[in-house]
Amino acid sequence: MRKTIRSGLAAKLDAKLVDELLDGHEEAKRNCWLGGLRLSAVEAGRFCEAAFRLLEQAVTGSYTPIGKQLNTDKIISDLAKLPSASFSDSIRIHIPRALRVVYDIRNKRDAAHLADGIDPNLQDATLVVSVIDWVLAEFVRLYHNVTADEAQDIVQSIATRVIPAVEDFRGFLKVLNPSLKASEYSLLLLYQRDREGATLDEIDSWVQPKMRPNLRRTLGHLVHAKSYLHYDGTRYFITISGRRVVEQQGFISN
Repeated sequence: MRKTIRSGLAAKLDAKLVDELLDGHEEAKRNCWLGGLRLSAVEAGRFCEAAFRLLEQAVTGSYTPIGKQLNTDKIISDLAKLPSASFSDSIRIHIPRALRVVYDIRNKRDAAHLADGIDPNLQDATLVVSVIDWVLAEFVRLYHNVTADEAQDIVQSIATRVIPAVEDFRGFLKVLNPSLKASEYSLLLLYQRDREGATLDEIDSWVQPKMRPNLRRTLGHLVHAKSYLHYDGTRYFITISGRRVVEQQGFISN
């Protein structure tokens, strides 16, 4: 799905900046889920620098060269002055102000350098990754001609949770905690897949051999008795209740 997003954005915006944007987004999310809160904010700052330049290009056709200091105050001010009849509120106001929040956390909350003694924490990281998800979704919505909900679905598909207990080998998901029960194993796999879900055949190929004979019954129990999963007739998806179980019971740490 990253290729889909890149191709859509790079068709209208600078390809190198698009790569910087997507790399920053991916690494910020990865570091957040792996507990590297300081690195998450740093990578989010990289995302913001690419995003500010993309906004510059979108409205002027050029941007501040990479390596040269960005004047974010001026960029935000200039964007706000653009005529609303020619440019969307998202470009003029919403994206720049959202980026500024992340940029300030990166620069002033001891994420990139020593500041006022405030340590980076989960509260900051949660805000940061939520904002960059939203900003990326807005870029997708603006430059892929899709609705906001469709844009968010696209972003969610590449912004999958990076969790220590699951490793992705070219599409094959391997759970790194062999002591989990079949139900826990299945929940963890579908937590990783998030909105993409998985078919019975896919889950069957990922679970341990001993879990396969009763897999359909295990999944059915999670769907009907627990409501931890949803089955649409083709694919299984984890529900909010299922996500909560995974997060609260510690399945995501190996």
